[in-house]
Amino acid sequence: MRRTAILGTGAYAPERILTNADLEKMVETSDAWITERTGIKERRIAAPGELTSDMAVKAAVRALEMAHTRAEELDLIVMGTVSPDMPMPSSAVAVQAKLGAKRAFAFDVSAACAGSLYAMSIADQYIKSGSARRVLIIGAELLSRVVDWTDRNTCVLFGDAAGAMVLGPSDDPDRGILGIHLHSDGDAAGILTIRGGGSKFPQSPEVLENKLNKVSMNGREVYKYAVRALPEAVLEALGAQGLAADDVTHLIGHQANLRIIESVCDRLGLPLEKCWVNIQRYGNTSSASLPTTLDEANRAGRLHKGDIIAMMAIGAGMAWGAGVVRW
Repeated sequence: MRRTAILGTGAYAPERILTNADLEKMVETSDAWITERTGIKERRIAAPGELTSDMAVKAAVRALEMAHTRAEELDLIVMGTVSPDMPMPSSAVAVQAKLGAKRAFAFDVSAACAGSLYAMSIADQYIKSGSARRVLIIGAELLSRVVDWTDRNTCVLFGDAAGAMVLGPSDDPDRGILGIHLHSDGDAAGILTIRGGGSKFPQSPEVLENKLNKVSMNGREVYKYAVRALPEAVLEALGAQGLAADDVTHLIGHQANLRIIESVCDRLGLPLEKCWVNIQRYGNTSSASLPTTLDEANRAGRLHKGDIIAMMAIGAGMAWGAGVVRW
């Protein structure tokens, strides 16, 4: 069976660093409080005028360079984001134009923090069917413009970044994406949401006054959901390939909260050392988290031929899933 290989990875984070000490001057919080509850020490903030698509392009260029692929060779661009340049058209078409990827058709996927994993699954289907040979997937978020900087429970969590992967047919039938399993639960939609700006609560003075256009989260419920759903999804994805947690060489997880990562590793029986962790430097970058984390591990030389890599992500929807890749 034709498998899909990850041919290149890339990432981008803005230059500006917002530390916990900086946040102490903005809201009622402390470095100790943030670190203890999240593991985050700092996060990146986009420059004035910098767009989600701008960050996406920078990550994409690095992934294309690693994959030895020209933008003109791309057949498809799928971008996971909940903070696009504008509601319409998609940010993916802005990326297509900026890259000069004339052949590619492009669209966005809205699955919040699981967006890049959803995009990866879509790309896998196109490649396995033979409908595409080169697919660029991107997770990019400019969350600093959709958080309430007076809400200490949410503003301390998020950062801006972009990550990308170039996917194509694998030369080795034993290597590549072995499987991706996705889930969603609309009954839990209210625990993590941006309520305003759509047809339910159209933009209005009242929406802005009540900050319905900003991220709203029930952190306790999100935590409880994540620590249950993520290990189940990882075991499901592994089991479908006849693998167990002991077979995992690396766990590449969405960087939402260090306590979530630690809990998932504990439930899977995996040492934390098998999970690449960078939340302390970037915070929660939503759909950008998974590809930026993979890129860091890749460029650090940690990933080797034949390694079994489990991937996991969960976000608003609730939307979550896990995948298994043989590197």
